[in-house]
Amino acid sequence: MTAIRLLLVDDDPLVRAGLSLMLGGADDIEIVGEAADGGEVESLVDRTRPDVVLMDIRMPAVDGLTATELLRAREEGPQVIVLTTFHADEQVLRALRAGAAGFVLKDTPPAEILAAVRRVAAGDPVLSPTVTRQLVRHAVGSAADTRRTRARARMDCLNDREREVAVAVGRGLSNADIAAGLFMSVATVKTHVSRILAKLGLNNRVQIALLAYDAGLLDEGAEGAEEQADS
Repeated sequence: MTAIRLLLVDDDPLVRAGLSLMLGGADDIEIVGEAADGGEVESLVDRTRPDVVLMDIRMPAVDGLTATELLRAREEGPQVIVLTTFHADEQVLRALRAGAAGFVLKDTPPAEILAAVRRVAAGDPVLSPTVTRQLVRHAVGSAADTRRTRARARMDCLNDREREVAVAVGRGLSNADIAAGLFMSVATVKTHVSRILAKLGLNNRVQIALLAYDAGLLDEGAEGAEEQADS
């Protein structure tokens, strides 16, 4: 089994030490480097080639948002998990829009942080349906009308089936749940998700969810869908 190569970025040396001790003890995790500021990240990524970067969002010189944007702008950049103390902070939302695969709170239990790293390394986002809805509500609540107009214009390139899949992704459903709800195979769902990402120029499912909410695609029947996802 190939170990997941992990880079830790946090300006607090105690936090880095704790994360290194906690995550480095797992058989399938290899800590390949540590950085105290976002300005060090790009050169470290070049040298260590991590699969996943666990990125503090607030650092004194170059913050985690800027570092995330730089990494996700790369053609084959590593996946990024944002490390934060807030559920729905504007900087977290901006990092997710920039391509971060999700976020974990600094007080998250060790087993859940490990699970998040493994999921992201496997290509899955680390936002539960409940947390996704909290974030997108915050995003939509603070969005200007121009954002909705632009989001709808971007979504116009999708065909009807792709829009249905995008809505399901926006509700936080897994591929298996989408397949069951739309009467298609999981492989077909994956194909649609890949096409949606390509057409919209996005990196991951989290960005699909945020764009779908920005476009208002979940306005009708959203409450019923949320109740179903919570049950």
